[in-house]
Amino acid sequence: MGQLLGVLVALGIILIAAALLVRRRLGNRLPIEESLQPLIEEFRRSQDQLSVELLRAAAATGKPRGLHWVRCELSGEPVFAVDPRTREPVALVGATISFEAIEGGGMEDVEAVGNLRSATAVFVHRDGRWTTDGRVLFNLEPREALERLGKSLTAVAATS
Repeated sequence: MGQLLGVLVALGIILIAAALLVRRRLGNRLPIEESLQPLIEEFRRSQDQLSVELLRAAAATGKPRGLHWVRCELSGEPVFAVDPRTREPVALVGATISFEAIEGGGMEDVEAVGNLRSATAVFVHRDGRWTTDGRVLFNLEPREALERLGKSLTAVAATS
């Protein structure tokens, strides 16, 4: 009887510890939407500056080859999400991008070079500010981009 009581006590302690561990992990998984609201407002205020930063970062990638990034205009309502792996907030926003051919880059004779291109620009809130590595997803609207990114992002409802 004493042995059974000891096993039950040990089992109870293990179950309590497991419950506390699960609660701690679930509670720290993603920031709550209300805590993201100031970051969402900050993003909206800094969109013009972020457009310039996106243009610089994207041009620095050297892609697409033979083209120079000329202009990036952000438009429409951003879609906000969180990267569950890093817990960083992410903003996906519609962008209209224009290029021009780089002399000697092999694209000078391509008529479509001057066409405006629709894309979704990707921004992340890192080290206390919104930034970008120049990533754009061509031919996708922000909601479509979120669907395409699937498991790597969790959508967040933004309030105005």
